[in-house]
Amino acid sequence: MSRFIKDHIITELEDRLRDRGEVLVVDMSKLTGTDANRLRVALGQNDIETLGVKNSLARLACSRVGLEALNPVLEGPSTLVWGGEDVVALSKQITTWAKELDELEIKGAAVEGLTLDAAGVDRLSKSPGRPELLAMIAGLILSPSGNIAGALLGPGGTIAGQVKSHSERDEDS
Repeated sequence: MSRFIKDHIITELEDRLRDRGEVLVVDMSKLTGTDANRLRVALGQNDIETLGVKNSLARLACSRVGLEALNPVLEGPSTLVWGGEDVVALSKQITTWAKELDELEIKGAAVEGLTLDAAGVDRLSKSPGRPELLAMIAGLILSPSGNIAGALLGPGGTIAGQVKSHSERDEDS
């Protein structure tokens, strides 16, 4: 491969990976053509991109865009995977497919400058995603006001009940 073509491929990789803080690496080389195509189509429907790369070119591109954390997992046949709603959703998709397709091997990932191995990607897939975290935060924000409202309504209801019982007693007499 000529130097010009290599430079062009590296530049293309840089453009695709720029501003990506999270990229997973998988080995799709053992998948049948049908399974690989089915996987790519399903991931594409969730805005997840896959790209088979030559490791030496990927290392150069990754070092230029700040994804050096991928270097330890770029060994053997590698396919870069990125996109989706967030890194948790991406890891959930990939681990789900890895369970369905035994030939799909998760090699690792780079997440916010850290290198994750396959077990780390699996743990990440089990953590709450962005929507779940937002719901948890909203619940935590609303919880104190709900507690205050409950505390205010409790004594207020007691007082209202006592006033009502006194007024009913006065009407009976």
